[in-house]
Amino acid sequence: MQIAETNRLIFSKITVDDAPFILELMNSPGWIKYIGDRNVKTVEQAKSYIQNNQLKCYEDFDFGYYKVQLKSENLKPIGSFGLLKRDTLDHVDIGFSLLPGYEGLGYGFEGASQLMVLAKDTFNIKTVCAITLPENQASIHLLEKLGLSYQKRIKPFDNGEELLLFVKNL
Repeated sequence: MQIAETNRLIFSKITVDDAPFILELMNSPGWIKYIGDRNVKTVEQAKSYIQNNQLKCYEDFDFGYYKVQLKSENLKPIGSFGLLKRDTLDHVDIGFSLLPGYEGLGYGFEGASQLMVLAKDTFNIKTVCAITLPENQASIHLLEKLGLSYQKRIKPFDNGEELLLFVKNL
């Protein structure tokens, strides 16, 4: 189900049929390095991950992560952009990930900008936040370009890893 589009991208809800793509994305070097290994190594595990995460988010909050497809490549899925309400954060969290061959080509800013519009206009979200590893300079740059401001260092998860928190009022 299409949610939005930009000049080059289409946003659609993720379904269990997207498991092969989600498996590829979750095992890409950038995902492993900056988001973390979720131990999803088979299509069946990816289907389960989608059911327990993406589909549950849509059901609980009406928003979640979306598959981003490239119009110029016959709607090839190239990444996932989304909104997530985490118990450990005060505001809805914006996140994004692209397959390696599509990084650094402006898709991150184009997709994340559209996601900010969705957050405000479709889901009536007043404030968004983002968390990232201090060494993820590309993500930090994108968050700042989107108008999010660094707030502080936090440890939102049980693993005790320190992350940078960025926030923007919409």
